[in-house]
Amino acid sequence: MSTTLITHASIINEGKQFKANLLIRDERIEKIFPDSSEGSFKPDMTIDAGGSYLIPGVIDDQVHFREPGLTHKGDLYHESRAAVAGGVTSYMEMPNTSPQTTTQQLLEDKFNLASKVSLANYSFYMGATNDNLDELLKTDPSRVCGIKIFMGSSTGNMLVDNPDSLKSIFSRSPMLIAVHCEDESTIRNNVMQARERFADDVPVYFHPVIRSAEACFRSSKLAVSLAEQYNTRLHILHLSTAAEMSLLKSGIPLSEKRITAEVCVHHLLFDDRDYFTRGNLIKWNPAIKSAADKDALLHALIEGKIDVVATDHAPHTLEEKQNTYFKAPSGGPLVQHSLTAMLEFYKKGLLSLEMIIEKMCHAPATIFNVSERGFIREGYYADLVLVNPDNPWTVSTNNLHYKCQWSPLIGMQFSNQVTHTFVNGHLAYCKGEFFEEKKGQRLTFSM
Repeated sequence: MSTTLITHASIINEGKQFKANLLIRDERIEKIFPDSSEGSFKPDMTIDAGGSYLIPGVIDDQVHFREPGLTHKGDLYHESRAAVAGGVTSYMEMPNTSPQTTTQQLLEDKFNLASKVSLANYSFYMGATNDNLDELLKTDPSRVCGIKIFMGSSTGNMLVDNPDSLKSIFSRSPMLIAVHCEDESTIRNNVMQARERFADDVPVYFHPVIRSAEACFRSSKLAVSLAEQYNTRLHILHLSTAAEMSLLKSGIPLSEKRITAEVCVHHLLFDDRDYFTRGNLIKWNPAIKSAADKDALLHALIEGKIDVVATDHAPHTLEEKQNTYFKAPSGGPLVQHSLTAMLEFYKKGLLSLEMIIEKMCHAPATIFNVSERGFIREGYYADLVLVNPDNPWTVSTNNLHYKCQWSPLIGMQFSNQVTHTFVNGHLAYCKGEFFEEKKGQRLTFSM
């Protein structure tokens, strides 16, 4: 059994910041003890973390790693490496691959793929369609993160729009249901009007007009009403509008919430003015919207209406993104930069360090009942990240680990940098170097 001693760390965990040493034995955190006492340990490796933050590994509850079938865009190997380089030690991946993950066999096939190549821990959503309820109900909630419903056809043909199918899934699923909410009829009408005005030459800044705030609100309202009607455990992904905040509640302990919500990094970083400089590189579904929407999302995050910060990491090739509006796919890579980007909100005085760790590490673990991860606790898996808070660097093609080799953040400077990432006690990443002899593990979920 290997041991690693991390000394003089500034630990940020469960609403507190304190100096301490931490001992890792094999896969787990064995001991957390005062910084003034180094004990009598003789570890295999010692890391002096003086001046650095030690935080739990980030759990990203929404990524698209594109494997199987779309591996020209990204794959489990490259995207999990990028995740680890950014301090993300666990991810939950979406079902709109090729083939789509809509049967138990296809779901297990993805787990088998990940076990061979993923440097980070992993889980995969079971994908819903209008007619696969029997397959959904076979899903093991102790071994699968949740069921994903596209209540808006963001990618592929996984749109679930049959009212009877939606009622059956919401009323019968014992698992968490994660939803992409955009009303398809509203979007189709907006597309028709855009084509009448621009023909095929629609400018990308019109994206939030086509995939509008109204489309988001109507779909999210439907999801919330179904969840309230059937007492379903609902998690609303990538909220993007001020209007949707009226559907959410604050002041409820997270462990007691039946309806939880997520915001993605790009909806906090950008607004519709940025389409003029970044174009299709920031074309996501749901669309990045107004500055007022962006501000409302940050406020809702602070007041507790929004519970999680994630990425919706969704790579495409740069060639694909350089197409005209209707041909350019939505989505972009972010998983390598989510933590560093959010820590800039602390530097600007907008969020506390403790809240960032709550929203990116603790809350996903609580919402999904992830077993023994998401917190720095003795006996928990040693999914840990060291961050140097004073190490400025600039995002460039030379320091990207995404397979697609581009980022909407190129040219941005960050003041902090991830230096070490431990996955299950294994030092998987250290100052630009990967150690791949051990792979991540399948996440499990307490009942």
